[in-house]
Amino acid sequence: MALKEIVEQTVIGLGYDLVEIERSAGGLLRITIDLPWTPPAEGVAAPEQFVTVEDCEKVTRQLQFALEVDAIEYKRLEVSSPGIDRPLRHQLDFERFAGQVVDITLKAPLGAAAAGQVSANRKKFRGVLERAEQMAGADAPAVGSWQIVWRDEPDVKPGARVSKKRPLAPLQALGFTLDELRDARLAPIVSFKGRGHAAVDGPDGDTVELN
Repeated sequence: MALKEIVEQTVIGLGYDLVEIERSAGGLLRITIDLPWTPPAEGVAAPEQFVTVEDCEKVTRQLQFALEVDAIEYKRLEVSSPGIDRPLRHQLDFERFAGQVVDITLKAPLGAAAAGQVSANRKKFRGVLERAEQMAGADAPAVGSWQIVWRDEPDVKPGARVSKKRPLAPLQALGFTLDELRDARLAPIVSFKGRGHAAVDGPDGDTVELN
């Protein structure tokens, strides 16, 4: 049985989600797990849950046994919870983290026809993850359609003052489907309010806090 199948069956069988499998130089096998997530009922806030050390130890013990049975070679096994740059792989991941700031990389550049204000060669973007909105008079967006919204603010030199009267860069939006992505991750933004908070400038220049 292939490594991915063994790990996936073991992790899911223990009641966890498999987030990522990484093989590093030196024989390190790193497995990232998370607790299963289901969309909360409308109007009900989902409680934040975290993987514990005990969870990681339980998965480690079972994986060591499963990998030994199938003679999978590795030197060190590391099981951990997702970091602040958690990868987004599946539809449920995008639903769970809608409203958060994410980094995405497209498989192919936008191309001149779709670029608009953005460079046609650009593949990497950072913005707030949202469901793609239905355009007036158009059919509903395809299942799994998303968009990120951002402002391309000019770089500010260290120590330079930024005038509050400086006009904001225009909001931009990029629609995409999961099939168009090479990689998607939560943006590694540290907040004293926790992973669930991010701030962006709203269309009127107000700071909007996203929970």
